[in-house]
Amino acid sequence: HNLMTRSGILTGVLLIASVLPARSAEPQTRSPGQTPTPVLTHRETEKDEYTQYELLAPESASFKIVYEVTAIAPGAKLFWNPIRKGSTASDEAVSDVLTGTPLKFEQVSGTVAREHGLADADDASDYIEVRLARPVPPNGGEARIRIVKTYRDPKTYWREGNGVIVFDRPLFIRRNAVILPAGYRLLECNVPSQILS
Repeated sequence: HNLMTRSGILTGVLLIASVLPARSAEPQTRSPGQTPTPVLTHRETEKDEYTQYELLAPESASFKIVYEVTAIAPGAKLFWNPIRKGSTASDEAVSDVLTGTPLKFEQVSGTVAREHGLADADDASDYIEVRLARPVPPNGGEARIRIVKTYRDPKTYWREGNGVIVFDRPLFIRRNAVILPAGYRLLECNVPSQILS
């Protein structure tokens, strides 16, 4: 989104990028009587994603993210949300949307996420691993969760002088909202958007 400041122009760009096809999962072996750990890819774990980006003070290079997503893998007890490379995450909180109950979570490496059942986890990435309030029911059951976090990422969000700020971030899901800092207005945007003043 390209934006503007109190006194002048502000430029922000939203870029769209497609998700790489998920790798097929390796078959797992287990001992007799052992409960199998589901082996899942990201596309098999979630749907109905929505992200709200709230741009904080431009000098902070930070933005607050509210991410809602539905976990859909039958029997899943865990959910993984990747931390974008180049971003430093803080102030994380996770809750169950149905009840508002806080959920337990921790930051894990891609290696640990794969060991815990996410087959296409990236070794070079970290993940927020969420323990769901209850296993996802079989036969089309769902678990809606809300993840809140603040990212600091100067390569995504920066000031360009003369009151101009830029938000330039690949958006991997279809539904997104961007909230500008107080006193700014949209100047340019390179994706189809609905604008509220």
